[in-house]
Amino acid sequence: MNTDPIADYLTRIRNAMAANHRVVEIPASNLKKQITKILFDQGYILSYKFEDTTAQGSIKIALKYDKDTKESVIKKLQRISKPGLRKYAGANEIPRILNGLGIAIVSTSKGVMTGKQAQREKVGGELLCYVY
Repeated sequence: MNTDPIADYLTRIRNAMAANHRVVEIPASNLKKQITKILFDQGYILSYKFEDTTAQGSIKIALKYDKDTKESVIKKLQRISKPGLRKYAGANEIPRILNGLGIAIVSTSKGVMTGKQAQREKVGGELLCYVY
């Protein structure tokens, strides 16, 4: 039983990258779909596809690798807010990841967005994860 679906989502992507898989399939939820869209918009994954073959559905994510070195574009996925210890930040307190090279994914009252978008819209929220 998964008590933290976001950590499971990040771990599946991390494991697929470590094994140099091209595609990873993950059980779907609305929050995972929003995180996947952000990863695609920011250029961390090649493509994604939502499939409704089962009752829950699934997300197929095509991982992105560097052409020359064959290394994954994503260097690190780090879960911040956990079920046992939630982490919140105001609009002015959202951290810059790797001096602006990475992204923080934040769950706000206006939906899931990157830290930069949240600062622009002046909303804080729960820090879900860091990606760089």
